[in-house]
Amino acid sequence: MTVNRLSAMMKRTNQIVRAFSLAVILFLLASPAQAQQKIGYVNSDYVLEQMPEYATIQQQLDRIAQTWQDELDQTKEDLDGQFREYQARELLYTNEERQRRRQEILQAEEALERLRVKYFGPEGDIFLQQEQLMRPVQEKILQAINEVADSEGYDYIFDSSGEFLFMFKREQYDVSIEVLQELGIDVDSEQR
Repeated sequence: MTVNRLSAMMKRTNQIVRAFSLAVILFLLASPAQAQQKIGYVNSDYVLEQMPEYATIQQQLDRIAQTWQDELDQTKEDLDGQFREYQARELLYTNEERQRRRQEILQAEEALERLRVKYFGPEGDIFLQQEQLMRPVQEKILQAINEVADSEGYDYIFDSSGEFLFMFKREQYDVSIEVLQELGIDVDSEQR
């Protein structure tokens, strides 16, 4: 469950980046070209998957998410126990005691939901952890892309991973391997 939420958050972040990239492409295509431009693309998902740091970060995030999910599960189990106890003794309580116990259970349910949102909500702790841990890796990839673009003379390099749509792309302009080499990662170019 938490891995799916984490994956959904990552997809949402990637969608925003891709939407921005698409807007840039449309702008570039709409403006008249002054000279021939060299355009390349990189598959950022492929590059990330090849980086050992990414696997380590994913494992860290999975451990954190599992710890928080275990805490939520334990809290829910305790809450369910309180509710079962309330149901078993409900007839023995006075009206005031019954009302007080219901209120305690309701407050505990609300606290559990607040904790769930704090950990796994749209701006939750897991999202912040992911952002903090991934930032150095993303900066490293961006720096490698810039180095490849400068050394190979590319005017633009786009990301072709995920939902970003290319109607046509020449494999000769895929610079993913060069980016990995710039990062010091040796891969077989046939893996793509």
